[in-house]
Order: sequence, then C-alpha cells, then structure tokens
Amino acid sequence: MIRTIAAAAALCFVATLASPVAAPALAQTTMEQVPDRPVGEGEGPYETLLIKGATMIDGTGAPPEGPVDILIRGNRIARIYRGGGSNIAADRVVDARGMYILPGFVDTHGHNGDPGKAPQPSYGYKLWLAHGVTSVRGVPFYFLPDARGVSDAARSEANTITAPRLFPYAVFGTGDFTPTQDGARQWVRTAKARGFVGVKFFNMAPPELVRAALDEAEKIGMGTVAHLGQRGVAGMTAGDAASAGLQSITHFYGHFESLLRDGDVPQYPADYNYLDEQSRFSWAARIADQAVEPGSDSWNAYVDLLLEQDVTLAPTFNIYSASRDVMKARNADWHAQYTLPSLMRFFEPSLVNHGSYYHDWTSEDEIAWRRFYQRWFALTRDFHDGGGRVTAGSDPGYIYQTWGFSYISELEMLREAGLSPLEVIRAATQSGAAELFDASGDPAPFGVIRAGMLADLVIVPENPLANLKVLYGTGHRRLNRETDVIESVGGVRWTVKDGIIYDAPALLADVARMVEQQRAAE
Repeated sequence: MIRTIAAAAALCFVATLASPVAAPALAQTTMEQVPDRPVGEGEGPYETLLIKGATMIDGTGAPPEGPVDILIRGNRIARIYRGGGSNIAADRVVDARGMYILPGFVDTHGHNGDPGKAPQPSYGYKLWLAHGVTSVRGVPFYFLPDARGVSDAARSEANTITAPRLFPYAVFGTGDFTPTQDGARQWVRTAKARGFVGVKFFNMAPPELVRAALDEAEKIGMGTVAHLGQRGVAGMTAGDAASAGLQSITHFYGHFESLLRDGDVPQYPADYNYLDEQSRFSWAARIADQAVEPGSDSWNAYVDLLLEQDVTLAPTFNIYSASRDVMKARNADWHAQYTLPSLMRFFEPSLVNHGSYYHDWTSEDEIAWRRFYQRWFALTRDFHDGGGRVTAGSDPGYIYQTWGFSYISELEMLREAGLSPLEVIRAATQSGAAELFDASGDPAPFGVIRAGMLADLVIVPENPLANLKVLYGTGHRRLNRETDVIESVGGVRWTVKDGIIYDAPALLADVARMVEQQRAAE
C-alpha cells in the first residue's frame, strides 16, 4: 500500500514553494470537536409549524406568489395555502407577512477543516446556516484520511449539532491506496463503506485509474466531482473527464485546456513554477488568451460535449474574485465582525498558505483576471443556456472568502455571468439538490417548496430577486430618501432546516462572539 497520491493531493492546499521563510506557527494544530447543539439554539421540530403570509419563490424558476401559508408537520412540508388566510391552531406560528420564503440553499463546494484558519467547525456551520444554506457538499470537509466529515454528517442528520445537512466526499487516493485499476475500484468501494457519499478528484492519478474509479463510483451510486488541476490536465482535460463519466466539474480548470487554439498542452512562460502560487495564479488568468473564441465552431462543439455528457458545472466564481480586485476583497464589510483573526492572517500574502498568493499582485494581474472572467462567464452562460445544469458552490476559507458571505457572493456572480435572478435561485436550490442526489438515483427530498418535501427553508425580509445583496448577513446599506438616514436592511431572518427554526441574527451574534473571544485571547 502506498500514499503517494494522498501526499500529492495535499499539495493542492498547502503551497510547498521552497523558501528560507519559515511557516507561521499555528495557534492550534488540531480541529476541535463540534459541540452538541445547546438548548435553545434552534426551535423544533414541531408537530405543527405554520409560516404565514410570505411571498414564495419555490426554487423551480416559477415566478413569486403570495401571500402563502406553509404548514409543516415534523420535518416535512404538509400543505401550501395559496392566498394565505389559513386558520390552523399550530404549535408554533411564524409571522412572515411582507417577507419572502425560499427553499434552503445548497452549497455544492464546501471545506471546513483547517485549525490554522478556524479550529472550531461550528464557526463555518453557523455562518452557512445564518445565510440560509441548509445543505453543503464537502469536497472534502476535512483534508484528512479519517471520516470526521462522515461523523459530522451523521450528527447533523440527527440534529444534535448546529449545522447544515452535510454530504461528505472523500479525496481520491487518500489513505491506503494501491495504484492499479483494481486498487482504484477497491478504494471507491471502501470510501462508500466508510460512509462517504461521493469522490473528489484532483486529477493527479494516472488517467486510467481515474477512469476506473469513475466507473466504479457510477456502479455503486457515489457522486463524483473534479478539480482538474494543471498537473494532470495534460492527461485528462475537462472534456476527457466528462466523456469518462465525471458528474461534476468545479472551478475553471480543464475547460480552457480543452479549447486550445494550438496544440493540446498550454504554453507556459519560461519562468513558470506551479509551486509558486503567485506564478501559478497569475498565469491561470492568461490561459484564456490561448483558447478559441466564444461562439466559434470549436467552442460550441465543446459546450455540446458537456451537454451530451450531462455533466454539471459548479463554477465557484467567487473564490477567485479577489484576483480582480484584492483591495475590495481584503476590506469586505464582514471581516471586522465575522472573520476570525486567524482566518485573516491566513488570507494575508504567504509563501506557505494555499490561496494567499498576492505577493506582488499588480494592476496587470487584476486586469488579466477581469478579462478571464468574461470568457469564463461566457462559457458558463452558453452551457446554461443550452440546458446544462449550473449550481452554486463557494469554496470558503481561502482568498478572503469567509463562510456564508462567500456563498451570497457566488449568487451575485452567477447573476453577473448572465443567469436571471430566478435562474440564480434555481441554481442555489433545485439544481444543487438534484446534483447531490443524481448518483443515488433517488429524487432530491429538498430544493423546492412543495408538499411532501423536507422543511428546509429560508425566510428573508427583503426581495432577493430585486437585490441579492439583501441575503448578506451584514445586510444591504441604503439611504432612506425620506429621512436622509443611512439604514441597513435585509439579512436572513430565519433558516429552517429539517423543521427546526434557526434565528439567523442569533447565529451571527454567536459567530461575532467567537471572533471577539479569539481576538481577546490573542
């Protein structure tokens, strides 16, 4: 048995650039256990819960309608009363008049296991819930060969911790692994036996092993997603992976390598060094310059290939957004109150922290990334407009992206890419839920508001279709033109997960206490 692929995978997350500068000492070297959900944090589930008077955005792409009353029994939606006015003696009534109710959001790209950034996992879990995220796919939650993500998922399912629904994926090749096709298949079977529901690929194993693992995962009903990084893309592009049966492609890697004008390998600068992340990410934006033009025959043929293979795109636009404006990302409204000091330190330019690559980030780099985003947006939009499924993933904890807040940023960027507001909400709800359940063959039990579905819901005072910024935990600042006073509006009011009502402002207040406690301890 060997662990070479596991060791290689770790390099995706900790830059190993040789340097005389020592890595900063971590305040903590191990992750803490998630505490049990305290009494009073989340109410319910109730035998009967009635949410009254909201305008419903059901997640299917249908237009808003309201008022509606929604009756929940236990953890399931029992009935929707269109027009409101129900007179049911429920155990708990939530007055949502003038508010908007949506399905719980699904984050298809989450991590939550690095003691140098946020040693207590409930920090991320609570920020997700406070922003209406009721389900998260961990790719993986913990970069460890153990199954802590599986344990957290079971505790969340039992509602003994304050957390979204968790769908743990294992990184292909971690732990004991025999680098043969039979070994790849056995590894997939073992991952499922340990409780993982899917496999994440980093495109560093030989292509024949990846193909064997993809085939085995499909046979036994496990989901698959890939970050098709530069070190393996010469052997397997996004087009190759989709043709091999990959279910989901995350980030932008592998796409433009499938669209090169000349040759089948990108042309790297002579001084390029993958392990120097300034070099790696500065160059990454410039690969689009080597690709064919949007709308060309080759471009359209590639989009058609992705559509024919029924692959899903989870672009995670937000995680690289600082590359086009570092100053904006560094000074986001939420950092002072909700970003841990340890996390802000991790974000600072570093030779060892993954994603902290702004060593000497210039206006030329930012302009290159702005141009790159236009190509990336165009590819995603063409795929979506052709009928392809796009979902919302945030990849939080890197590059100035804080849990929860980064998810709402992703929704804004999906809108920037050309999805309509209703299409953005569908990507965040119905589409994300469908992606999580495709491999099993079971219909998604959440993701739309419909009788019989699980009671995963978001209740917001303001209309997110008019302004997605009202979903941020910090709210939306605007000038009241009648009083000439600047006010903050919005923010999620309640998140309902599995029939349990969470007070979103209270969750944010608890996160703010975590930040202050760490600051005081330091």
